[in-house]
Amino acid sequence: MWGGVLLLSLYTGGNIYLFVRLWQSITMLPMWLRVAIALLFWFVAVAMFLSFGLRDAQLPPSIMQSLFWIGTTWLVFLLYMLLALGIMDLTRLFVPSLHNGFWYALLATTILLIYGNINYRHPRIERVTISSDKLPAKDSYRVILASDIHLGYGTTRRDLSRYVDMINRERGDVVIIAGDLIDNSVIPVAHSDMCREFSRVEARDGIYLAPGNHEYISNIAAVKEYLATTPVRLVQDSVVSLRSNITLIARDDRSNRHRKSLEELVAKAGGTTLSIVVDHQPYDIAVSDSLGVDIHLSGHTHRGQVWPLSWITDSIYEQSHGYRRWRHTYAIVSCGLSLWGPPFRIGTDSDLYVIDICGAEMSGE
Repeated sequence: MWGGVLLLSLYTGGNIYLFVRLWQSITMLPMWLRVAIALLFWFVAVAMFLSFGLRDAQLPPSIMQSLFWIGTTWLVFLLYMLLALGIMDLTRLFVPSLHNGFWYALLATTILLIYGNINYRHPRIERVTISSDKLPAKDSYRVILASDIHLGYGTTRRDLSRYVDMINRERGDVVIIAGDLIDNSVIPVAHSDMCREFSRVEARDGIYLAPGNHEYISNIAAVKEYLATTPVRLVQDSVVSLRSNITLIARDDRSNRHRKSLEELVAKAGGTTLSIVVDHQPYDIAVSDSLGVDIHLSGHTHRGQVWPLSWITDSIYEQSHGYRRWRHTYAIVSCGLSLWGPPFRIGTDSDLYVIDICGAEMSGE
């Protein structure tokens, strides 16, 4: 609760400061125009809260999408405008002749956001090869890992179509979605029947989704009802045999305080097959390692999406992103194929993981 109050206070204070700097920079304009700009400023500043408050309302999708994009874009714009203004003010201490700092900050921020949007729209393909003596020497299995797609008013069916094309080019045996397929409400997803795009996925063993916190934000019961009509199989606290020698252990999200323990699920899977744990939030990688899990897959962090928030996620999680070999476990934490909210990646990348699992001899070990 107090964390939310602090964030709201910082957001409000930042907007007030930016508005004062804007007002000082437009004193040459007629009063009616300055008032119009002020009204537009504060509408944009509260648009994000309007989009969340009305997310389940039966409003035209175009209105909801506009509120969402305006509000979340402003969130990142505000962050970088405040940083840029701080740099301008500091520079002016040493270069007193520097004027028009507000407009320089605006230009720099605009250029940075254009770059961030372009970077977000070009996800990286990350390739990992993992060898295991639990597979025959000449055997191989390809897992496509996607996380944090966040379908809704931000990530649309058109975006998902592009992601499906990416997935198909990699010719995986199975597609695993490590949570947060849905964003804040299932309504826009069902309205456009977005998940029908998954019917084009070419993966012999299908598509599995372990729920994330946003599946709960979106109403997990409604998500289940919708996904039951799609090719996506929602798995919660379940053990699934992908092949005779590969087992998927799909955890429910920690939003469910009564979810099964990882120890219980691993025991149910047994220890003779290669085990793949998928758990949306990467808090229990060390537990997977202590239990001898072969592969652990997570998402959730987005690695903060934009700098310097990446510093925060790097400090919170033992593994906030990327691939790492622990003592027993190969762990991968995806930054997300898409993202939540503002359509920018600055200092981070969207990613799709292609994981090739093969017998030890086949890998050259």
